[in-house]
Amino acid sequence: MIARKIEGVSSVTSLAGYEILTEGRGSNAGTCLINLKDWSERKQSVKEVIEELEKESKDLPANIEYFEPPAVPGYGTSDGFSLRLLDKGSDVDYQEFDRVNTEFVAALRKRKELSGLFAFYSAKYPQYEISVDNELAMQKGVSLGNAMENLNIMIGSTYEQGFIRFNNYYKVYTQAGPEFRKQPSDILNMFVKNDHGEMVPYSAFMKIKKTQGPNEITRYNLYISSLINGTPAKGYSSGDAIKAIKEVAAQSLPRGYDIAWEGLSYDEAKRGNEAIYLFIIVIFFVYLILAAQYESFLLPFAVILSLPPGIFGSFFLLKAMGLANNIYAQVGLIMLVGLLGKNAVLIVEFAVQKHNKGATVLAAAIEGAKARFRPILMTSFAFIAGLIPLVIATGPGAVGNHTIGASALGGMLFGTVFGVIIVPGLYFIFGKLQEGRYLIRDEDKNPLSEDFVESDSSLTKKIKKIIARIRNKKDNETTS
Repeated sequence: MIARKIEGVSSVTSLAGYEILTEGRGSNAGTCLINLKDWSERKQSVKEVIEELEKESKDLPANIEYFEPPAVPGYGTSDGFSLRLLDKGSDVDYQEFDRVNTEFVAALRKRKELSGLFAFYSAKYPQYEISVDNELAMQKGVSLGNAMENLNIMIGSTYEQGFIRFNNYYKVYTQAGPEFRKQPSDILNMFVKNDHGEMVPYSAFMKIKKTQGPNEITRYNLYISSLINGTPAKGYSSGDAIKAIKEVAAQSLPRGYDIAWEGLSYDEAKRGNEAIYLFIIVIFFVYLILAAQYESFLLPFAVILSLPPGIFGSFFLLKAMGLANNIYAQVGLIMLVGLLGKNAVLIVEFAVQKHNKGATVLAAAIEGAKARFRPILMTSFAFIAGLIPLVIATGPGAVGNHTIGASALGGMLFGTVFGVIIVPGLYFIFGKLQEGRYLIRDEDKNPLSEDFVESDSSLTKKIKKIIARIRNKKDNETTS
């Protein structure tokens, strides 16, 4: 009823006795599938609906957890991260495992990178434990295997055969009558046949005592496990959450316990932080291209070192908007390398040409900044204006649009404003270091391509003169 009263909720389907995350069953478990209205009919996002549901249901006498479906269908059962706490010890102690699991989840909740943590394992379910005295059973001539099989049939039933009647197929099951299995203590009143064909009561060699234990036992890679789910906190990525969990596990878990990843977190933890290596490779290739263009190993640094202001602006806007450094933000960073590098290349290229024509390094830097100032601002701010719809996007995929838009917009804004000031200064520094140095002995200052352009232009002038002479000659003959 609480979920149906939320404005953005369309319908609610409830499943009693079934827990969807671990696919477990129990009398104290249940699952509700909450369907939201279309984006055009509601103003709240999924996270806002979850926050309202948590607020409305916090006083209920039950442990209620809300989670979104997995980002990739089929990868796990919920959004965010998913891991398993494993007991790799040789001795099985469910109560000790419950204690370690509770302490581990409590330690995870202290980390600012994590939120929405919950685990379903508990060893505090009331149970009855059957204690069998093997010596008494042997004295009575009772085989424990036959005793347990007989008890399983009377309590749990077994299929015997089937028959057809009235064109219908009927199955025959064997089981004790309901009146003989109402209470747990009724087990002691049942009988089993011994080796001599005599009926022996279970109470002669068996006792029942109350205890506590897990409702169900789940295993992962043959180890007893506890499923733990959660989501990264606002402003943190799933990579930050995985790193935080690994740190807590290394610090708090006792010997014999370990963690294993599940669902999408398994692939993400296995792959590691490859974005840094990809970014380094991108920078390296940009450096090689610029080194070939300027025929210098120093001048490309005037372009490369102009990127940090843009990177700072990208992370600054992401942090200000509470967005995570995820794959969308990283794609925006790689795009910034090309866009901001292009602006720096415009200034440096013009300055290099001025310097090759005889201007000093300082004068060339100033001329390059002046000549390219207006084109850089026009193109950059036009691009920034085009990113505004992404930053303020709504509806499905809005978070992804916000992230890539904020990453590119913040980087371009900071990179453009500070780049037109920093790049001429960087060119002056590395131009001074480069002055008087050549990659090849007796190297010509002008690039070979410009020599071809000059020779091509002189050849064109000669051809034009010849054509003009021929025309003048024809005109003279015609006049004569």
